[in-house]
Amino acid sequence: MSDQEQADAADEAEETETETDADGLEDGDFVRVAYTIRTADDDRVIDTTDKETAEEAEIDVDEYDFEPRIIALGAGHVFPSVEEAFVGGSVGDEGTVDVPAEDAFGEYDPDEVETVKADKIPEDDRYPGAQIQIDNRQGHLETIIGGRARVDFNHPLAGEDLEYEYEILEAIDDREQQAAGMLGMYLQEAPEVRIETVTEEEETVTEDDDGEETVETEEVEKDVLYVTATQAMQMNQQWMFQKQQIAQDLMSRLDLDRVVVEEVIEGGGMGGLGGMMGGMGGGAGDVDIEEALEDVDVDADEIVDEIDEE
Repeated sequence: MSDQEQADAADEAEETETETDADGLEDGDFVRVAYTIRTADDDRVIDTTDKETAEEAEIDVDEYDFEPRIIALGAGHVFPSVEEAFVGGSVGDEGTVDVPAEDAFGEYDPDEVETVKADKIPEDDRYPGAQIQIDNRQGHLETIIGGRARVDFNHPLAGEDLEYEYEILEAIDDREQQAAGMLGMYLQEAPEVRIETVTEEEETVTEDDDGEETVETEEVEKDVLYVTATQAMQMNQQWMFQKQQIAQDLMSRLDLDRVVVEEVIEGGGMGGLGGMMGGMGGGAGDVDIEEALEDVDVDADEIVDEIDEE
């Protein structure tokens, strides 16, 4: 091969490498991922998207939906070391990432094990292993003797190195799927969503050289995400306490102008109302309302005079 041919081959290889890098996944991309997370020491499954794997690990399969998850790169949806493996990768990639404890749920801190008064713990939770909350801190009860309880406030997986086995199934470009996926990561379920573009009028105030203000009205288009709130979603603690933060994250990552949460109440037809009409001895269908009002002997002028006299 001549020197020129070698140079051309090197240039072609460099161009191919550049194109491959440009096509790699990057921050802001959404991907659907199948994964299983195990503890490195004893191969214990702590999370998975595969129902069969969950059943083998004796995880309650009735409580969660086991299916691949949509994650947003750069949003903190996966451990930092896993995110590093995804960025620059491609759809179809699979492998296993070793996640050290400090990148997972932190190192175990003996100082996070404290002795507290037993009366701070509800009676129903006064047994070893109970998950409890004291002063807005989550922990699990180790022992309880007399009026004292020993509580470990470390995360249950603190100090555990993990193995994250994954396969990147597809890139997600549809914004409604992206929104549902992000909500699914936060809430452990993906509610129904839709994105609509609405036209609204906005007023702008301008000032001329003489200081005269002029109000102008123009029509602007806004992208609005509508989320159908299920009962489970409304009871979800993360949603109740962080809905503002979650909505801001959705708007920022999906270039939305507003998030609207819709409450849907379903049921049969309207039953009898036990209010004022119900207390009249019959339903509205039994009474001619106009005739009933005509029969009421009320003189407005007399009422005003009585009030003035008082």
